[in-house]
Formats: sequence, C-alpha cells, structure tokens
Amino acid sequence: MRSAKVSRNTLETQITIELALDGSGKAKFDTGLPFLDHMLDQIARHGLLDLNIQAKGDLHIDAHHTVEDIGITLGQAFNQAVGDKKGLRRYGHAYIPLDEALSRVVLDISGRPGLVFNCEFVRGSVGEFDVDLIKEFFQGFVNHALVTLHIDNLSGENAHHQAETIFKAFGRALRMALELDPRMVGVMPSTKGTL
Repeated sequence: MRSAKVSRNTLETQITIELALDGSGKAKFDTGLPFLDHMLDQIARHGLLDLNIQAKGDLHIDAHHTVEDIGITLGQAFNQAVGDKKGLRRYGHAYIPLDEALSRVVLDISGRPGLVFNCEFVRGSVGEFDVDLIKEFFQGFVNHALVTLHIDNLSGENAHHQAETIFKAFGRALRMALELDPRMVGVMPSTKGTL
C-alpha cells in the first residue's frame, strides 16, 4: 500500500493525517469545520483514498490557519505516499456536474508546485465557511504535494454546489493520475528520467 502518516504541529494548529492512496474511500475527519469535513469526504470517496484527518486549530480567531495547514499536511502525506512515481499515469482530469454547477480539474504529478484557480463563487460563504479558504487549501496542498493543479469552475448558481464539484473533480483527477499503468511498470513517466 502506498501510504503515509504525517503530523504538523505549530502554535496555530496540530494536525495528523493518515493517507492510503490505494484505498476504498474510507474517511474519518475531526477538523472542527463541518463543511470542510464534507468536502474532504468528497476527495476520499471519489479518489478512493483512505483518509483520516484529525485537526485542532485556532478556530476562535478564524478558520484560515486550520484549512491552510490541513492542505499543507495533506500535501506532505501525498508526496510521501506517492513514492518514486515510477509507473504512474501521472496526469489526471475530471469534469463533475452537480445540478447547475460544473467544474473541471486537471493535474500533473509533476514534481513542480503550481496552482491555477479560476472560480468566482456566487457568495462569500457556505454557512459559516469562508469560500476564499478553498483556494488556500489547494495552494497549501500543491506547494507540498509538488503537483501542478488547474481548477476551473465553469458554471454554478449555488456556492455549495460550486465547491462540491471542485472537490469531487479533484478526487476523480487524483484517482486517475495515481493509477499504475501496466505498460509503464518500473518506468518514470517523464522524458527527463525524473519527476
């Protein structure tokens, strides 16, 4: 199993993440942020990742540090679990609709962090969750997972739907990119010979 357990402890947050890339979508979350837990569940279930995230943060200030640091820690766990990258399909993409909302996610397990995030949410929050933090989550992830990630929300009239299509598409794109290609066993998926 390609898996990792990573902890991150700062003055602002204490986070532990257990991740299995070849899982079945089992998930357990305790972040203090119910909407974020719902979105993380989309990644696990659609990515077929087993994911356990335990987080305590300075939510009395706001959710920024907790959300960003979960993204960072998940990125570190992903980078550790993916290993040497030999045999990976490397690229993944998905279009996911939810009623009126539609999002596209394209990623490359490239060894180069990069985020292009094109989403104009129709409102600033879902319940008490600030939707600006969604970009912060993904920025933290790509910086530490060392992936290139393009996220485009193509339509939507409901911020919850917009967010959910993003996280579902991200899970599906991850699942595709992480698959082992039987024609590439032991081969680095790059002309450079490294990723």
